[in-house]
Amino acid sequence: MELRNAILEELQSNPTLEELSMEGISIEEELGGTPEVDDDGAPVPEKEPAKESLEFGDDFSVLRKLDDDWADLMHQESGEFEYTSDDAKRRQHFFDSVTGDTTAYQDLMEQARLQESDEGVLRALEFLVGSLDDRGFLSAKPSEVALIADLPLRTVQDAARLLKTLDPPGIGAENVQECLLIQLRSQRKHSGLAAQIIEKHWELLLRRRIPDIARKAGVTVDDVQQAVAEISRLDPAPGRHFGEDTNRVVEADVTVYEDEHGEWQIELNNDYIPRLRVSAAYKEMLAKGLLKGKDREYVQEKFRSGKFLINSIEQRQQTIERITREIIHFQLDFFNHGSSRLHPLTMNQVAERVGVHETTVSRAIANKYIQTPHGTFEMKYFFTPGYQGQDGETLSNTSVKERIAKIIDSEPPAKPFSDQKIVEILAEEGVQIARRTVAKYREELGILPTNLRRQYQ
Repeated sequence: MELRNAILEELQSNPTLEELSMEGISIEEELGGTPEVDDDGAPVPEKEPAKESLEFGDDFSVLRKLDDDWADLMHQESGEFEYTSDDAKRRQHFFDSVTGDTTAYQDLMEQARLQESDEGVLRALEFLVGSLDDRGFLSAKPSEVALIADLPLRTVQDAARLLKTLDPPGIGAENVQECLLIQLRSQRKHSGLAAQIIEKHWELLLRRRIPDIARKAGVTVDDVQQAVAEISRLDPAPGRHFGEDTNRVVEADVTVYEDEHGEWQIELNNDYIPRLRVSAAYKEMLAKGLLKGKDREYVQEKFRSGKFLINSIEQRQQTIERITREIIHFQLDFFNHGSSRLHPLTMNQVAERVGVHETTVSRAIANKYIQTPHGTFEMKYFFTPGYQGQDGETLSNTSVKERIAKIIDSEPPAKPFSDQKIVEILAEEGVQIARRTVAKYREELGILPTNLRRQYQ
């Protein structure tokens, strides 16, 4: 999408570029076909100029301003329609009517106004909403807000209580413990034991001391585990609902699929890349000598810029295809079997086979994605260090992580494996790895340490 935006910007600023709607056009046709012009934009005269040549007259000074008003010029030249003041008003009305995302402040204040009419409380609430941190917790005490806002402490306290009744539940809490309690009490059905654990046995809950909680609460271990499961479904940071959504839709740059003959095929994604060519009309102007002086220099500069962009896009796609082909070569086991068979691979290995420098491969795979039968992955996913087993087979660190996750999935719930035990299991399988590396991979996988994974019967 970044490439598409860059191309569209060039299209707007370069009058010698045209976007094509048809597919399958050759690079020669994209570069404009005939008449011929050399790399410096100098014309190569034709025997017979095209019959459908455009006569633009002798005044081309307007071309130097096309960066700003090319679209308006084309509408005027084509005579398709006139852009009137009424059109401008309708356009502005459209933009004024576009709604944006509701901010946290707007949403909370709108909820509050439906419940509270006291202007002092609403004013205090404005200060409280402004003091919320990223999690949605109050970062200032009511007494501090009262001094800053020059309001009675009781008014600020009323505003704080009002804030805790708003959506999402838990907003305005002073800490995680209060946040979870607010959420529990806002539910129609909730376990009294869950609230009791949060309120009275918070430190034991953080350490996951299930038997101790059961003994102190006078209930069974199973009852405590059910209550803990209920607590785990609560949101410890309700303010994130108002955070900026940084998720983005990923469009794969290339798709790898298996055809009916069992061969792996590569399909580049050209759907979002506009097809371009250099305007034949401007090439004809140069060939016929219709442009002089600065007008000629301007068109030659834009012509060279357009050719460079078209060639760069073509080179980009070719490089992606060649690198993808080498990834399939080195990681064939991955495409046949999945992530568990991912092998160590360096960019230098691919660079040597493609015939480019290692840094070229690094730049080419940056922010690029491959769609495979096993999911969509960043290209850099396939470049990873690894380990060599006793049988000589190499495994990537990604495959080792996956194996660690499977080992932990199969462990006895009441007696989970320690990191050292996982090291020993991997060693039996021929993979030599340090305990601290297992701990590092486990943390990267989001898996808790042994004592927090233990489940009591």
